[in-house]
Amino acid sequence: MIRDNHSDYDRQQTRGVPRAGKALLHGIVCCGECGHKMGVRYKHGPHYLCDFPRQHHRGAVCQYLPGDVIDDWVVELFFAALAPAELDVYTKALTTFGQQEEQLQRARQQQIERLRYQARLAERQFNQADPDNRLVAAELEKRWEMALQEVKQAEEAWEREQQQWPSLDHLDAQTKEAWHAAGQQIPQLWREGHFTQQQKKALLRCLIDKVVVHRSAADSVQCRVVWKGGATTSANLPVAVRALTRLSNHQALEAKILKLARRGQSDEAIAYQLTKQGYRSPKHRMVLPSTVQTIRLRHRLLVKRSQAHPRHIAGYLTVSQIAVALRVAPHWIYDRIHNGTIQVEVDAERKLFLFPDRPRTLTL
Repeated sequence: MIRDNHSDYDRQQTRGVPRAGKALLHGIVCCGECGHKMGVRYKHGPHYLCDFPRQHHRGAVCQYLPGDVIDDWVVELFFAALAPAELDVYTKALTTFGQQEEQLQRARQQQIERLRYQARLAERQFNQADPDNRLVAAELEKRWEMALQEVKQAEEAWEREQQQWPSLDHLDAQTKEAWHAAGQQIPQLWREGHFTQQQKKALLRCLIDKVVVHRSAADSVQCRVVWKGGATTSANLPVAVRALTRLSNHQALEAKILKLARRGQSDEAIAYQLTKQGYRSPKHRMVLPSTVQTIRLRHRLLVKRSQAHPRHIAGYLTVSQIAVALRVAPHWIYDRIHNGTIQVEVDAERKLFLFPDRPRTLTL
C-alpha cells in the first residue's frame, strides 16, 4: 500500500495516494495515445494532461482533455456497478460475524480438546506409576487434578461466551432496514457532499483499476474503464469545442436547422428536436436556441418581419428608402409621422409604413 501510494509517474508502477483535488481520476487515468499516466491541471477547470513527450523528449503535449466530462461518466458507471450488488451491509456483516464465530468456535474446541488430551495423558501416567513410590504418585495425581481443573474451566468459559455472544439475527426490523439502506445510500451521500474528495477517489479505486482516454475527434474522447478483475467498459464521450465548425457533424446539423427553419418551426422547437436526435452546440451537451438562431440568420432566414432589413416592395417606398433618398435619418421621418406632419397609415398586411413609389412623394 505504501509503495502504491508513491507517485511514480515516470515508470507507471504506482497510482499515488488520493488527494484533495477536484479531478477524481488523478493517479489512475492513462493516456491512450502514448500509454503514460496523465497529470492534472486546474487552469480553467480540471483537465487531464499528458506531457511525458515534452518532459523527456522536448516534444509537444500529447493530450489535454477536459476532466469534468470524463469524471461524470466514470462516477455514473461506478454507481451502476454498485446497483446490482446493492451493497447489502447487513448480509456482509452477518457473513463476517458468522465467519468470526466459526473461527472462534474452532479455536475453542481445539483448545478444549488439547486440555482433555493432557488430562487423559496425566491419568494414564498416574495409573502406570508404582504405588510404592508415593512421591511420584502424588505428583502425578496432582498434575492429573490440575489438568481436569483446566478442562472444566475452559468448558465453563466457553459456555459463558456462547451465552454472551451477540447475534445479528435478533436485531429488530427497524435496525435491519437501516443496515440494508446504508449500502444503497452511497450515490445520494455522494451527491449531497458527505464524502471528501479523498474518500470519493478511494471509493472509485475499490472497483476501478485504471481509466484510459484518447481523443478520437476534436469534439469527442474515447474512454475505457478497466475494472478490478480485468473487465472493461468503453464509450465515446462528447467534449466542448470553441467553434461550430469543430463539431464532427456540424454540416448535418446546419442542414437540419435550415430545413426545419424553412418549415416555419421556432428556434426552441428546432433546438429541442435536434437535441433528442443527438446533436449539440459547441460548448454544451444540447442544442441551444441561440445556436439555431445564429445559423438561421447567417442564411438570412427570418422568422419575424421586424427582423427584416430594408426591402423593396413593388410600387411602394419604405421609411428607410425615403430616408436614404432625402438624406435624412429614419427617426426624423418617424417623428413627423407620429406628430401628424406626414399623413400615412400602416399597411395591414406588411405592418409597415408604405408610401407610393413616385416622384411626387419625395417632393411633398
